[in-house]
Amino acid sequence: MNKQKKKIGLAPGSIVFTGNRKVDKVVIHHLQYDSNNLTERVIDSHSKSTLTRSEDTLVDWYDVRGMHDTELIGLFGSTFDIHPLILEAVVDIHQRPKFEEYPKGNFILLRSLKFDSETLELKREHVAIYFNKGFVATFQETESDLFESVRKRINSDSPRIKLRGADYLAYALMDETVDNYYIALESIESHIEALEDKMVESVDDSNKNKIHHLKKELLAFRKSIVPLREAIANFYKTESAFVQENSRVFIRNLYENTIQIMDTVESYRDILNGLQDLFISEVSFKMNKVMQLLTIISVIFIPLTFLAGIYGMNFENIPELKYKYAYFILWGVMIFIFVVMIYFFKKKKWL
Repeated sequence: MNKQKKKIGLAPGSIVFTGNRKVDKVVIHHLQYDSNNLTERVIDSHSKSTLTRSEDTLVDWYDVRGMHDTELIGLFGSTFDIHPLILEAVVDIHQRPKFEEYPKGNFILLRSLKFDSETLELKREHVAIYFNKGFVATFQETESDLFESVRKRINSDSPRIKLRGADYLAYALMDETVDNYYIALESIESHIEALEDKMVESVDDSNKNKIHHLKKELLAFRKSIVPLREAIANFYKTESAFVQENSRVFIRNLYENTIQIMDTVESYRDILNGLQDLFISEVSFKMNKVMQLLTIISVIFIPLTFLAGIYGMNFENIPELKYKYAYFILWGVMIFIFVVMIYFFKKKKWL
């Protein structure tokens, strides 16, 4: 929030990084290809001369890893004529996923999600994609390659991605990100199944904490997928000249995937709500069993205490006390009452 306050009072389009620096040095991976050609290089000298655009027949993909270098982001904007509002959104990690059309290109914001099985936390990474005819620029927070599979497909002999334009590459990058959502959900599902098995065996406070934590992470998951679904819908409906008609069928499929993921998230939340209710029910059941046992013990000892109270009074004229076998009779009566009450409770299945 402190970094967000730096933007207050600045003009729209001001490039202010609002996240935490996650790489020592920003590295740019440049990949240039068409159906017959492919060149790849890593750029670490951030000068205008190293950022060039090829002919319209080729697709240029610049993958920037690290967003803290606002001067480099500004250089990208001036070199490739990217709108200032896009550059502002690229470095603002608090922006929600969205799709926006601009006269000279289209802009997509989304989040990469990974689930840490050790800490039970959802790791989120801000990702930005800008594309127009023959050009794609992606921006990541960390140096890990979120789009490794797409890069391998381009380097392989698979012709589909090479035969299509920059809009299909933008779709493929989004598809790769959404595929990782399935991996995160599988990890969450395994933890939910383990919780279900533990809840059947015993009730433990650690289970309650895990349920609460997983519910919170699924809520964060939902906050990422809902606006992304809207963004993909806008991507599908766009009339931008930079989106080819033959790419729409793939974008529609991606939209359907987000609906499936959303349904899965909601079902997992329902399961966790059920587990939470089960936990509360089990705790209440155990408490009721304890209270039932204590009540039975109290009921048994009430008449015994009554008899002990009567014959324990310090009166001289209690006729039964002078009888020779009074002590043994009193014990017999008390034992008889105890046995009868135990038999009665067992017959009623209270014991």
